[in-house]
This record gives sequence, C-alpha cells and structure tokens, in this order.
Amino acid sequence: MRTRILATLATAAATVLLAGACSGGSSGSSGPTTIHWWTWDPNQASAYQLCATAFEKANPGITVDISQYDVSDMFTKITADMVAGDAPDAFQDSVQYYPSYAKQGQLLPLDSYISASKYDLSQFSVGVSAWKFTDGKQYGLPLDWAATAIYYNSGLLQKAGYTTQDVDSLTWNPTDGGTFQKMIEHLTVDKNGVRGDQPGFNKNAVAVYGMTGLNADDFIGQMTWADLTPTTGWTLGNKADWPTQLNYNDPRFVQTMDWIKSLATDGYIPPFGEYTQANGQSSVSDTTLLGSGKVALAMDGSWSASTYAKLSGVTTGIAPTPIGPDGKRAVMSNSNGNNIWAGTKSPEDTWKWVSYMGSAQCQTMASEKNGSFFPSIPSSMTAMSSTLAKQGLNLSVFTQYEQQNSLYTATAYLNGSQLGSELQPMFDQFFDGSAGNSIFASLQSKSASILTSTS
Repeated sequence: MRTRILATLATAAATVLLAGACSGGSSGSSGPTTIHWWTWDPNQASAYQLCATAFEKANPGITVDISQYDVSDMFTKITADMVAGDAPDAFQDSVQYYPSYAKQGQLLPLDSYISASKYDLSQFSVGVSAWKFTDGKQYGLPLDWAATAIYYNSGLLQKAGYTTQDVDSLTWNPTDGGTFQKMIEHLTVDKNGVRGDQPGFNKNAVAVYGMTGLNADDFIGQMTWADLTPTTGWTLGNKADWPTQLNYNDPRFVQTMDWIKSLATDGYIPPFGEYTQANGQSSVSDTTLLGSGKVALAMDGSWSASTYAKLSGVTTGIAPTPIGPDGKRAVMSNSNGNNIWAGTKSPEDTWKWVSYMGSAQCQTMASEKNGSFFPSIPSSMTAMSSTLAKQGLNLSVFTQYEQQNSLYTATAYLNGSQLGSELQPMFDQFFDGSAGNSIFASLQSKSASILTSTS
C-alpha cells in the first residue's frame, strides 16, 4: 500500500458554511461525543487536523481525535479491536482491506445516511463504485486518489534531443513499443557513451537506463502495466468489480509482459534483481535512481510528485502516460476511502465527520496543506494544484487526467492480501527468467481459486 505544501486557515465565511452543513439534525448522542478517526498517513493526519478543528467549532460537543499508525500496525490493531468491540469510530481504508471487514459485518452501510442527508456521491471524480460491496451497499466514501505519471530528468531529455512536447505525446503498443520504446532506447546510454539505439551499444555495461523497472511492481501493476494493458482492450478481471478470475492468460496481457521483459533483456530498463527485491518491490527508490542520473524516466505515483520536485541538482518534469493502440490513455486511479465501524456508539455524529471529510471545503483545506495526496473532489484538486503551482510544483498532468476522462477506477476484488502474497512471487519468477509464459495460465487459475474462496 502506497502513501500518497501550504497551511490554510478557515475563513469566517467558510466556518459559517461548515456550520450550516454540519450542525443540523440530531447529534445521535445525549452528551459530549469524541469521534476517533485513524489513518496510516502522517501527512493526512496533520492535514485533516485542520478539518477537525473547523468541524469541532461548527459542532459544539463533538471532538475529533485523530490517530496515525504504520500501515501494518493499524490494520492489525483495527482487526483486533473490532473483535474486542473497541475499534475506532471511523478510519481511512484501502480497497485491499475493506471487503473482508464488510464481509464480516464490521462496517456500517452508509446508504441510509447518504439518502437522509442528501449527500451527493456524484461530486467525486473516481472511486465511488469501489466502495460498493457485493451486497450492493455503499460502505465508504472516497477520500483521496492516486495515479501514475512519467517523471523525467529534463537535462537528460534535452541532451538526447527531446522536447517537452515529445514526452507529452508518447504512444505505445505491445508489438514494437511505439515512440515510448524508441525514447527509452535512445535515453539508455552505456559506459562508453553509446546510446541504446546506436550500433555498438553494450547492454551489459549500462550507465544510464532509459527507464526504471516496469518489471518491479505488484500484481495489479499499479505503477507499470496497469496504464498500458487496458488500451489494448484487456481488463484485469472477468467482471469490472468483484471478478471471479483475473485475466492473466489473455494473449494481449501475455504480449505486454513479454514486451516488458524484452526491455530488460535488451538493457533498456534494469534487469530484475538489480534494484528489485525478491518480493517485487524496489530496493532503491525511483526518486533516488532519477536523482542520481541512473535512469532518465520513471513511471511513478502521484504521491511522489513533491519528492521529485525537491531532488537536488535535477530539474524534474512530469508527463502523462503513453497513448495506447486504442488512441486513448487509460490511467488507473486507486482510491482510499473512509469507513465507519459498525460498532460505533455515535453513528450519526461519526457520519457528520466522515461526510464533512468528503466535502469540497474540507478536502481543499487538507490537500492545500500537503501536496502528497490528491483529494477525490475535482474542485478541491484544482484548488490544490493552483496553490502548489505557485510553489513550483506543476500537477497539471494529473488534473488533465480528470478533465479528459482518462482515469479508470481500480477493480474491487475479494481476498486482496492473499492475492498479493501468492501471485507476486509468480510474477517475480517470470521476470527473473525462472518461469516462461506458461506461468500466466497458472496465475489465472490461482487468482480464480483465491477470488472464489469463502474462507
């Protein structure tokens, strides 16, 4: 799970607006109430404290207590506290974890609260459907979203003769890689100064790789192939949400994986294991590789934008993912959201807090404080982008994704933790060369077994 710069105070007018939005109706409690909200992200913990302060001012008698834990510690603790009957009232959740909680009856369905308060789900750009469980009920509200882009070393691109327009208009296909592969090849340089598309290039002595490892990511390809394969007509699951198998043995997917593997074999991206651990995750961050000049391009998440912008001695640009063979971009948006624990003693007050977090006022306030996460409401995203642009961080690529309908919501699926632990090693076997294309039939079969498991 990946975690995704200006402090803003609420104006008097905003406070009046907040009071009008939150103070009506029953408090759901007979006295002072404390709402406990948990997150794994220290950036969001501090940013949403601004919202908590404004919310408390508009709702006398309700206090919001925000706690932040490491990811694994947080979900281990929440699971144990649910069993003990002492979980937080609400918490930030991931689509990887929430289905198991919903299946166990540990989450509060939000439909009646949404209806009673006339809460507008259409204000979100992406992510709403991912929080609707197999029973048809809505268990969460989108809180933030993330997407992938191409970060590039502007100096290396200029030295190679490329312009901003060139990197902004890349095309890709799984047959020859399109202009995307041509750029990766030309940006690759061996230790004798020979480029990857020139005679005499030595793939065994590379000084600068054209791109970071597209062969190093998780089983849904969040920062690699998930923004390429859908443009071939391929879909991850046999259903848009809650699939019973993942389509890994589809020829279009296999061809894309072969293409990625060939980039490493030919020396254009790091071979599997050079900067990759056995679990498929990077041992050296992409930001470090780009900042040190070891790679020219990096496919990375939106949550890293501010880190790339701060690299010393490097001017970093941000470009959109390539246009695919269908003539479009398809950028996966992985949305985190807010859940309410079914055992909360203050459901209505907790709904007030959660629905306020899902308002443009709160999301703008929080996201402008810290540029590491993107708010789910487009108007808040636009406001944050405008603020950060004044500080030298250009996020226009990501706002264009929203405006051009390039985003698609990550597939919701059951048993996500088991999928990750069992499928990732199989992908590693393919990319390290210990398994051939027959692994994809096994991957598809294994995914079906896990997705349909009721244990």
